[in-house]
Amino acid sequence: MKRVTAVLAGVLSTGMLLAAPVPVGPPTTVAWNTLKTLTSPKVSSPATALNNKVVSVPGFMVPLEDDADQVTEFLLVPFAGACIHVPPPPPNQMIYVKLTRNQKAKMTFTDPIMVTGQLHVSTVDSPYGDVSFSMDGNTVKPYEQ
Repeated sequence: MKRVTAVLAGVLSTGMLLAAPVPVGPPTTVAWNTLKTLTSPKVSSPATALNNKVVSVPGFMVPLEDDADQVTEFLLVPFAGACIHVPPPPPNQMIYVKLTRNQKAKMTFTDPIMVTGQLHVSTVDSPYGDVSFSMDGNTVKPYEQ
């Protein structure tokens, strides 16, 4: 028992417990031109450098749920109306957003939004085809230029 206590005390005093990384400072605002640089998740680019970083991305919502008022997951795209009655944008121009902590966001098709969360370079299958990015969405706010 003394050995377990000593090991635990050592771990606590050195900060060796595993914990989620805490972002330092405000998130980086990412432009769609940066995301366009992704040609493959295996090729280094400004977009792959954002993997697992907390970022803010402006764009427009494409809901993936039928609830008329609120959503928990959606695609974030660079222009209004993307994916609706037209071919979808390329995979590197869509972000699959899943809101964290059981949050819901007000559904909007035409109003620009700013989404902040942890970005992942990972292929996701959506009703509109492959998506090159996913995000653990922390906040969704109206976009103010």
